[in-house]
Amino acid sequence: MSAATQSAAHSVHHHHHLPWLIIAAGSMIAMLTFGPRSAMGFFQLPMLADRGWDRTTFGLAMAIQNLCWGLGQPFFGALADKFGTWRMLALSGLLYSSGLVIMAFADAPIWLHVGGGVLVGLGVASGSFGIVLSAFARNVAPHQRALVFGIGTAAGSAGMFLFAPLSQGLISAYGWSDSLVYLGFLMLLVPLFAIPLRGNATSGRHSETLSKQTVGEALKEALGHRSYLLLVSGFFVCGYQVAFITAHFPAYLGDIGIDARYAVIALALIGFFNIIGSLSAGFISQRYSKPYFLVWIYLGRSVAVAAFLLLPQSPTSVVIFSVVMGLLWLSTVPPTNALVAVMFGTRHLGLLGGVVFLSHQIGSFLGVWMGGYLYDRLGSYDPVWWLGVALGVFAAIVHWPIEERGVARPAMA
Repeated sequence: MSAATQSAAHSVHHHHHLPWLIIAAGSMIAMLTFGPRSAMGFFQLPMLADRGWDRTTFGLAMAIQNLCWGLGQPFFGALADKFGTWRMLALSGLLYSSGLVIMAFADAPIWLHVGGGVLVGLGVASGSFGIVLSAFARNVAPHQRALVFGIGTAAGSAGMFLFAPLSQGLISAYGWSDSLVYLGFLMLLVPLFAIPLRGNATSGRHSETLSKQTVGEALKEALGHRSYLLLVSGFFVCGYQVAFITAHFPAYLGDIGIDARYAVIALALIGFFNIIGSLSAGFISQRYSKPYFLVWIYLGRSVAVAAFLLLPQSPTSVVIFSVVMGLLWLSTVPPTNALVAVMFGTRHLGLLGGVVFLSHQIGSFLGVWMGGYLYDRLGSYDPVWWLGVALGVFAAIVHWPIEERGVARPAMA
């Protein structure tokens, strides 16, 4: 049997069998790498109180983290496509761990920026969704991709859900500094869970034999493709909205006079409903138009934020807002990543998914940094919230014309 017919026979045989070991291991990694960075908001106030720094300083560190995550993602994605997923994930555990420990002992802002900013950012980049989802994509049939992307994304959300109370509990018991050290040690589990994800873009059950594209050719093709560019510009907005809330929502609630424990409840609810949202998004993306689904998600976010700002704010409204935002939080990831796979296949999925994500992280950088900067300038987060509403409408408009089909490759035919 030739390799092609073998893999075809394999995929027919495995029509319903998902590779559960790979999915479980990847999900654990997504949970671990997503955890500490989604809980960073809890470290802001105790750390700043101890060190006497202002919110702009912390905002800048988190902005650098988001930027390094974004810049690292296409790069680590391409390396994982070539040298294998396990190597990148092992590196991730080491970078992440050292970043958290350096942040724990930061006695000057520069160490906060190096540890919590650069190293944690690169740790997330080399271990986050993009890398794990690409490993998933090459091990399942194309029609199952959106679904397993939903599972992987939900696992990341579960990390957010678990690490919010865990971080808060550690901070109460051991202080912010020791808590960061404990989380750092926890990240050393990542290389262990990564073992089943060995292999690179040419391995796996559904590796595409045809494409011998170089990285340069793949990038040139993608950046000349209108639907891909629209997807890139839309995902920028997702980053802006999500990162601003992760970093500044706990502080915002304190400012409007709502009890601090609601910040933990809010982020945990976002994390929990995020699990439901991600899984649902995987199912929905498998059945309906992905671009139109994304249009509705972004419009929904804008409506939710506007309603939250305009209606009277109370613990109840915070809870309702968190539930709605949770459902719409990472539900953009499965359809967005699945669209990249539909357009270009899996050969360079780590790289091309990474470029889309870079745009997301530039949005995150702006959301986090502007949140802190405008707050220190104007004494209010309102302008940043309203900009997020406007951007959501913009994102809905750019997703409308995206075409859900493979890019035409005349040379291949």
